[in-house]
Amino acid sequence: MPNISYFCHWYSATKIRQLIDIQIKIMAKVYEFLATGFEEIEALAPVDILRRGGVEIKTVSISETEYVVSAHGVTIKADMIFTKPEDYADADMLLLPGGMPGASNLNAHEGVRKALLLQNKAGKRIGAICAGPMVLGSLGLLNGRKATCYPGFEKFLTGAEYTAALFEEDGNIITGEGPAAVLPYSYRILTYFAGEDESAQVQRGMLYDLLMETH
Repeated sequence: MPNISYFCHWYSATKIRQLIDIQIKIMAKVYEFLATGFEEIEALAPVDILRRGGVEIKTVSISETEYVVSAHGVTIKADMIFTKPEDYADADMLLLPGGMPGASNLNAHEGVRKALLLQNKAGKRIGAICAGPMVLGSLGLLNGRKATCYPGFEKFLTGAEYTAALFEEDGNIITGEGPAAVLPYSYRILTYFAGEDESAQVQRGMLYDLLMETH
C-alpha cells in the first residue's frame, strides 16, 4: 500500500519549491536601455526570452519620448523614460543592446554611464552585446576581464581580453558578439534568475534545441 503520508510531504515540498522559484523570478528586475539607433533583435530577443521565463524586464528610453527608432527604422514604445541613475538601483541586471548609432548614443548619455557605474560598484549584473560593450570599455569596467563584441569594436574594449566568443562571462558582466549570438546570450542571462531548467524549457518551447541539433 502506498505511503500516503510520504507522498503528501513530497508533494507539499515540491509545490513549495516551485512557489519559491516563481517568487524569485518575480522579484528579479532587469532594465534595458534603448537609444536611437539600437539593433532590433539584440534589444527585443532578451525581452522576449526573459519574459517567457518569468523575469521582469523593462525597456527604458533614454530619449525624451517613450518612442525609440531603431537602426533600421523600426519604432518601438519603451516601457518607461529614463529619469535619474539612482532610480535603477533596484536592478538585478542592466542590459545594453548594440546597433549604431545606438551604442554611441548610450555611451554619450551621462545618466546611463552613472547607472552602470553604480550597478558595477554594487557587484550586480551587467550585460552588453554587439557594439554595446564599447560603453563598458569606456567606463573601465572591462579592465582585466574577458569580453567579446562585434568584430571591429574590440579596439573600444579598453583593458579587456578580447575572446571573439559568441558570449563571454567574467564576474558580474556578460558580453555578446552580435545578432547571431543573441539567443544563447539571452538564454544564459535567463539562467541567472530562473535557473538552468527554466532556461532549457524556454529553449525547447522556441525550438532552439532543434536548431542546435542541425549543427
